[in-house]
Amino acid sequence: MKIAFYGSSLLSSYWNGAATYYRGMLFDLARRGHKITFYEPDAYDRQKHRDIEPPEWAEVKVYDATEDALRGVLAEAAAADVVVKASGVGVFDDELLEGVIAHSRPDAIRIFWDVDAPATLAEMRGYEKHPLRKALESLDLVFTYGGGPPVVAAYEGFGARRCVPIYNALDPATHHPVEPSPRFASDLSFLGNRLPDREKRVESFFLEPASRMPGKSFMLGGAGWEDKPMSANVNRIGHVYTRDHNAFNCTPMAVLNIARDSMAEIGFSPATRVFEAAGAGACLITDAWEGIELFLKPNEEVLVARDGQDVAEHMKALTRERASVIGEAALRRVLAEHTYERRGEQVDAILAEEAGRIRERSAA
Repeated sequence: MKIAFYGSSLLSSYWNGAATYYRGMLFDLARRGHKITFYEPDAYDRQKHRDIEPPEWAEVKVYDATEDALRGVLAEAAAADVVVKASGVGVFDDELLEGVIAHSRPDAIRIFWDVDAPATLAEMRGYEKHPLRKALESLDLVFTYGGGPPVVAAYEGFGARRCVPIYNALDPATHHPVEPSPRFASDLSFLGNRLPDREKRVESFFLEPASRMPGKSFMLGGAGWEDKPMSANVNRIGHVYTRDHNAFNCTPMAVLNIARDSMAEIGFSPATRVFEAAGAGACLITDAWEGIELFLKPNEEVLVARDGQDVAEHMKALTRERASVIGEAALRRVLAEHTYERRGEQVDAILAEEAGRIRERSAA
């Protein structure tokens, strides 16, 4: 099938945490014979901070963040068998949603792919005229990259015909064990951009434990932390390109995952960082969220912290030897159960089902 995918960016992870998710999912779909065209706006300096050049397995069309350019790329939706509008493009989100519905063919599969379902659902609850509320009646599917039963129930409650979580996963060709790098040497590292609904949790789970453990070294990667007060044993290194993620994950004794407020409340939403770290064989410490045991087994494949005190206790007890055992167990688990090949197989089957349903509807 020809898939037109309107998203934030395939080429850059700069202020774009969904990049590795898009790459993993769409590469596998392309491998299965689908023809991918990804449309991304030239916005937020993402094109100045590319991690990759356009890949062989997808055509990438970068358009100016103008209304004229928007009209041009929306017109191309008419040529696609599957039209996807992702959440969080960052510019013209409402216009893109309306436009892909208006320009897609009647026999096309129309999908809203939500990479931040808790935030989207909160917006819809707070605004009766939210554009997505009306759009749901014209969409065939809602995919989310997490959320589990609570998110499915919420979307169906708003009128979605079908909502399916397509969880983050591992692309073992991209994220895998590498040799440690002195650049990323630390006892505990965390990678995440500074966002309003994440900052307080970073303070609680990362910065406060660091301030209480002056004898240990901490590393903070991600954009926006330059003016944030923190103890001297925290080394802030700014944006970390995806090409460096393996070394960033492999080098420290442990890597910390911290969910944003909304994700932690709903649960069932492992971030891409969880699978990237596990795929690199890292010892992962994660804040507690519902459903984690579906992905990694606590105390054997991952360490779980309810608060900053738990993080500190884990770090006091952890040795390099135990960290290696946990990381190796996590790597085995994600390779067996949580790869993008598995996720791509799921999406491919759903697309085939939907195409059959549309054919039956047209023949009736």
